[in-house]
Amino acid sequence: LPLFVGIERAMESCTLCETWSAQRSLEYGLISRVVPALKIDGEYVPNPFVVTERTIDSWGRDLYGTFRAGEARSEAKARLKEGTVDLAALDQAVAEMSTKLLLTMPGCVTKTISSVRKHKLHHWDQNKETNRLWLGLNMMNEGRTGFRAFNEAVGRTREIDFVSLRQQLAEGACWSETFINTLMPGASD
Repeated sequence: LPLFVGIERAMESCTLCETWSAQRSLEYGLISRVVPALKIDGEYVPNPFVVTERTIDSWGRDLYGTFRAGEARSEAKARLKEGTVDLAALDQAVAEMSTKLLLTMPGCVTKTISSVRKHKLHHWDQNKETNRLWLGLNMMNEGRTGFRAFNEAVGRTREIDFVSLRQQLAEGACWSETFINTLMPGASD
């Protein structure tokens, strides 16, 4: 079961482009530490927009690290306004990590990092030429559309109309400047 969950998370991570909270990233082993940055009444508090209590929903799913929605999100906005951002704890955590690295053998650390990355580098070396070509071709269509949408955001919307994209392609639409313009955020307003 853990292997299956690991594959699921990897596929979820590389396909859905969803934001994961720091707590969720910590749970998945993507980061080594979460440092609070919000102070209310002089005390650091967890991100109010994220479920930081161990909670299980009616389906048995662990909600730790998920983003709050609905009324809970509105309450989080109000709580955020009560506090101030203080990055002193982050500065301290960076200093602690830097000191730990400082107190190691630099050549050994470099060798360790190279060894850990060896399989990734092997696959990159085997595929870098075709991936560069693919990226060049992709930037004419999907990649270009997505980057434009992010860059030309309307308000907080930074995504194209994915449903319209799929519907128009299914109807035989061809990639063109006009087609791309119909997908941009705010195009349907």
